[in-house]
Amino acid sequence: MTPSRTATGPAVPKKRRSGRAGAGELLTAAVGAVPGGAARPGQQQMAEAIERSIASGEHLLVQAGTGTGKSLAYLAPALTVDGPVVVSTATLALQSQLVEHDLPRLADAVEPVLGRRPTFAVLKGRHHYLCLARLDSSVEDEPDDALFDAPRPGNGGTKWLGEAGRLGKQVQRLRDWAEETATGDRDELDPGVDDQVWRTVSMPARECVGASRCPFGQECFAEASRARAREADIVVTNHSLLAVDMLAGRHIVPPHKLLVVDEAHELADRVSSAAQAELVPELIDRSTRRARPLLRPDLAERLTEAGDALAVGLAEAPAGRLTAGLPSALREACTLLDSATRAALEAIGDVKSDDPDPVRKQQAKAVLDELSTTAQRLLEEADHDVAWVEKPDNGSRRALVVAPLSVAGTLATHLYDERTVVATSATLALGGRFDTVARALGLDAPPPAPPSPAAAAIATAAAAGRTPVTPPVAAAEGSRASIGTVPATEGPGWSSLDVGSPFDYARQGILYVAAHLPRPSVSGLPGPAGEELLALVEALGGRTLGLFSSRRAAQQAAELVRARTDLPVLLQGEEALPLLVRRFREVRESCLFGVMSLWQGVDVPGDACQLVVIDRLPFPRPDEPLAAARAAAVDAGGGSGFAAVSVPIAAVRLAQGVGRLIRATGDRGVVAVLDSRLETARGYGPFLRRSLPPFWYTTRPEVARGALERLAKS
Repeated sequence: MTPSRTATGPAVPKKRRSGRAGAGELLTAAVGAVPGGAARPGQQQMAEAIERSIASGEHLLVQAGTGTGKSLAYLAPALTVDGPVVVSTATLALQSQLVEHDLPRLADAVEPVLGRRPTFAVLKGRHHYLCLARLDSSVEDEPDDALFDAPRPGNGGTKWLGEAGRLGKQVQRLRDWAEETATGDRDELDPGVDDQVWRTVSMPARECVGASRCPFGQECFAEASRARAREADIVVTNHSLLAVDMLAGRHIVPPHKLLVVDEAHELADRVSSAAQAELVPELIDRSTRRARPLLRPDLAERLTEAGDALAVGLAEAPAGRLTAGLPSALREACTLLDSATRAALEAIGDVKSDDPDPVRKQQAKAVLDELSTTAQRLLEEADHDVAWVEKPDNGSRRALVVAPLSVAGTLATHLYDERTVVATSATLALGGRFDTVARALGLDAPPPAPPSPAAAAIATAAAAGRTPVTPPVAAAEGSRASIGTVPATEGPGWSSLDVGSPFDYARQGILYVAAHLPRPSVSGLPGPAGEELLALVEALGGRTLGLFSSRRAAQQAAELVRARTDLPVLLQGEEALPLLVRRFREVRESCLFGVMSLWQGVDVPGDACQLVVIDRLPFPRPDEPLAAARAAAVDAGGGSGFAAVSVPIAAVRLAQGVGRLIRATGDRGVVAVLDSRLETARGYGPFLRRSLPPFWYTTRPEVARGALERLAKS
């Protein structure tokens, strides 16, 4: 069936340039349009600093704590720029917040000031959009993407007929949706479809033949989204696509003079992921089936032999980082694959406009070229790359992976050229300084900015082992950190700014470190830590978010609280995460326990979450290949890999986890860290504490329990 299309989506608005209004006037209008909105000093100073950066071309790092209202603080000055402004986010939650709430509200508010309504657009990767060429084509030669899988070792055999029928109905619904959708954006498909079904109707960028050679090029949803982005005032995208754009020569995201990177602490990791590649036997098998109609039988057989050799090599190799180079079996497999893919690519030849099926030919060439490039990269064993073998615990998938040791050079070269970059997050100043994150983002580090008085006082008291005199009893008027801006001395010109937070952390919350507990040594949840957790949870009567370093620890904590109390315990993995979070909000006395995805993705303001428990400091595990390789490189250079790599990673993760507690001006509660090292480790303990909001600090368990008991009665 060929969908009939007469339009590519909504008409692309003609771009009209911004008026003469300044950032302050636009921010005032935007804040005034928010119910109960009021000016926030940190928000105003952030907007003013961005306006100065736009004028000077100097890059800017802004730490803006929870509650600052940083979205409006960067969107308002963005509207003073002539031409598109790009905003990149790390999470779908923030992207949705911007597109569905902040930007429409901002557009309404500033229209009278600008004399026009500003426009905005969302830009996603091609695989997020329905591909009419794939929808129109047959998938008979692609069993992995078909609705009925032929029995093969490891895939569990043919699909149950009812399951296949359900998927078939989803495909038909996609065909019907193609007739009516204006955007082809998967996020607008309600109800959604399975990932397996979506893969059959979407096109990864590397496999796209291009609009000029595609029979559906004039109707392409992905191309239409790019056209809308080129004409919009503000373009919202994500770090992953931004990374691909940088690595591909900056031709995906429309040309722009201002880039705002929100959730900037995530950017380096997303660029690392974009620059990562892997070899998987199943991928070679699928690529061979795609290319087989275009190849002589002997060439297809060579590809099959290379896939078999990789499977054998992965079975023999232990999981983990390959510190001594590729094992002989894996080297042989990569050599065979490199040779086979080169021969296959030469045989297939160039994609031409008069080819019978240029789309399928491009798909075959793209996957073979990617395999060839990855095999060559692994065989090179360059010092700037790290290779490892992945073997999940369930044994379902094995892979040979290669990734860059560092992306700081890539960011220094590609992120800042010909545009001003504003990077912002609630966690940029680690240990009170911006230099660690700045270096990770490809910037040379300037001298440290002066710390805020509140943070300095808390850090001084903590380092001396003292506790401030009076614990917090109620929320007060917001206070914010002082602001320090420091000019860069080398490399791209940049400055740093910490606007603090409107929250009065020292009165709204307690940071309790269980310094009396033994240093954690065994995996899972040690007995003393479990008893401490139980006492804290019982003192409050639930309302606890437990952030654990491992699934085993979370499971043990859930079992303990369930066995010793009547409190409802929600455990990540037992149900879908959005459902668990919703129940946690709704059931007042419940507890929600989970692992790393909860450390950043949970926003529960109010009294549903008044205790956040962290079982141990979130240092990277020794078997995390990239972190281990980066630490080893620092050690080899005469430095401390633990201090340079592991401690900053823990600081960001810890700050994100601790940030789950205070989400609104009326919130109160306790963060309890059951790892005594946060107090006793003189080398890195103070650094980690300075990376956190300036809570009232104590190591006395009776003080923490007393505060929780008062909260339970309030």
